[in-house]
Amino acid sequence: MKKITKAVFPVAGFGSRFLPATKAQPKEMLPVVDKPLIQYAVEEAVAAGMTEMIFVTGRNKRAIEDHFDKAYELETELGLAGKTELLNEIQDILPKHVSCIFIRQSSPLGLGHAVLCARPVVGVDPFSVILADDLMDPKPGMPGVMAQMLEVYEREKTSILAVKNVPPSETNKYGIVSVTPYKSKLDRVNSIVEKPAPKEAPSNLAVVGRYVLNNAIFDYLEKVGKGSGGEIQLTDGISMLMQSEPVMAYHYSARRYDCGSKLGYLQATVAFGLKHPEVGEAFSEYIDEISQAD
Repeated sequence: MKKITKAVFPVAGFGSRFLPATKAQPKEMLPVVDKPLIQYAVEEAVAAGMTEMIFVTGRNKRAIEDHFDKAYELETELGLAGKTELLNEIQDILPKHVSCIFIRQSSPLGLGHAVLCARPVVGVDPFSVILADDLMDPKPGMPGVMAQMLEVYEREKTSILAVKNVPPSETNKYGIVSVTPYKSKLDRVNSIVEKPAPKEAPSNLAVVGRYVLNNAIFDYLEKVGKGSGGEIQLTDGISMLMQSEPVMAYHYSARRYDCGSKLGYLQATVAFGLKHPEVGEAFSEYIDEISQAD
């Protein structure tokens, strides 16, 4: 079986929930402490053994491309100033064996359409999809969520969705699946519905921003047409894919921060700030100080 080496990052969204901060910069470039969200996502893919990063971008997303490119002037200035540690940090953002490919999504037609835009680069291979909004934080010593999913894929050889239980009142924010228990931490998906109202949801088991998909998904995304919100939904393509192969729901081991929301982004900033080697101790003292203030 061919090893999965390609990761697709849909990054063409407007980030409207973070306006005005995202008026002139991509939401994926918002920093959590000292790294942008998209870098955390790429690091997760690299740690899982992927070597081809495919970014499906839109207008005003040039900063993402620049972030993973060489910065000659900055590197020269840091070198001349003797700031070796900072120089090494920006030179090591992307390992030398990893390549980046950028594809423009010309119209905001949904996540399914964004994934479909990657087809010319993905070709006939299985691939992963990673949404940078979902920042995953595994426990110390645990592999990242994508590495966990690839291990399952190598065993099951079928498409896999990362899932977690959400409050019933929040089913209208996610793709929701009904499942049949299969193995430890792994269920077989029976159905998937895009953002159902709580009264109509088949469960409260939500698909979050990690997917491992067989190449057949592209054929279904081309056929599916516009769904919820007038967009081409990845959920609808997966629903059609289930007619020809099993699709599995994987209960990953990590804490998820929904950095597509203000509250989730703030929670991630606090959590990652508290364990940051440079500022964690002082930040913890500050949190204690303001929590005890009148």
